[in-house]
Amino acid sequence: MDDFAVPPSGPIVSPQGVRKQAWYATLWVQVLVAMGIAIVFGYLSPARAVAMKPLGDGFIRLISMIITLVIFCTVVSGIAGMQDMKKVGRVGGKALLYFEIVSSIALCLGLIVGNVVRPGSGFNVDPATLDARAVADYAGQAKSQNVTDFLLHIIPTTVVDAFAKGDILEVLFVSILFGFALSAMGPRCKPLTDVFEVLTQAVFRVVNILMRFAPIGAFGAMAFTVGKYGIVSLGPLAKLIVTFYLTSILFMLLVLGGIARVAGFGILRFLLYVKEEILLVLATSSSEPALPTLMEKLEKLGCSPSLVGLVVPTGYAFNADGTSLYMTMAALFVAQATNTHLTLMQQMTILAVAILTSKGAAGVQGAAFIALVASLSVIPTIPVAGMALILGIDRFMSMCRAMVNMVGNGVATLVVARWEREVDSGTLKRNLAMSS
Repeated sequence: MDDFAVPPSGPIVSPQGVRKQAWYATLWVQVLVAMGIAIVFGYLSPARAVAMKPLGDGFIRLISMIITLVIFCTVVSGIAGMQDMKKVGRVGGKALLYFEIVSSIALCLGLIVGNVVRPGSGFNVDPATLDARAVADYAGQAKSQNVTDFLLHIIPTTVVDAFAKGDILEVLFVSILFGFALSAMGPRCKPLTDVFEVLTQAVFRVVNILMRFAPIGAFGAMAFTVGKYGIVSLGPLAKLIVTFYLTSILFMLLVLGGIARVAGFGILRFLLYVKEEILLVLATSSSEPALPTLMEKLEKLGCSPSLVGLVVPTGYAFNADGTSLYMTMAALFVAQATNTHLTLMQQMTILAVAILTSKGAAGVQGAAFIALVASLSVIPTIPVAGMALILGIDRFMSMCRAMVNMVGNGVATLVVARWEREVDSGTLKRNLAMSS
């Protein structure tokens, strides 16, 4: 039974007496129907469809306003609830090690596919004819980061500023410090940890309420996308889009699937289990709206709330598999489309820079495009103006990379939970089979 669906008008009772939800009342069906209506509406009436944008933006803002509270409460409760600093360090270390390895594999896969398929070959675009002003705003936001800049960015100006800006990295840093402080206080902080546990439950109740508006948000976001850019606009860049989507699917089935098999569960079962979140992410082009419900579903599979509260928010900041695939493949596309030859050393430089710039771009809509502009700036031979070629389809690319980001973080959490022996393979398989 789906806890995030709108309650049906009349419950259906099975022969065993268990209340079952009507199929039309489940969230994934409602979101899927909303997306289908939005596509038709966007195709038939583009101008009116574009006007639906506030519905999608409003839903994302509803979720975004609660995201920082979700992260703060779950991370603080997670660390304080472990009561063992060695376990906190062990879980965090394993998660970061996993994130770095898998995201690096994604970056390398994007580089390999880009070189083999060469989606940008044949365009023969003269960089001088491109409108550099189209990406000027993104270039202004993109700053070439070194390690020092990245580390300093994690530290907020003030505690309040971290929550005001909604920066996941900064909120995560504050949450970890607060969680460690509570854990170090021992039994004295028990009343406060109880408050945080109750607050966490209240926050997720709010999420349950907000998720009732998911079909409306999905309709608005998808209608805007189709109405604004049109399905016809995908034609000239179809090779890049198809290559990226197929590579993303292969990454989920082969790379994440292989990892899942080693961990003792099937990737297809897991994808079916998080189908509501996948549809929501595809509709809104952002993995952020799926964060709260993903965390709750992972707990239902047997992962402890403390582990989920630590690993998932950290993954949203540091584990961006879809973004990693996109960045190296898109960088090669721009170079190939403008007939810019890249040496092996230059490609390795892009890879190294992307490892840094991809961090922190997992949950934010459009952040991957900015991060890519920042990555290209380190290779002067690649015209940044070439990004104008893929600006028009970035919304469609964002849908796929956000989905891979979300799925990747879900798999990562289950892997760390199995690594920590919190849940055995048999229990995980049974829970997935019962819930999907």
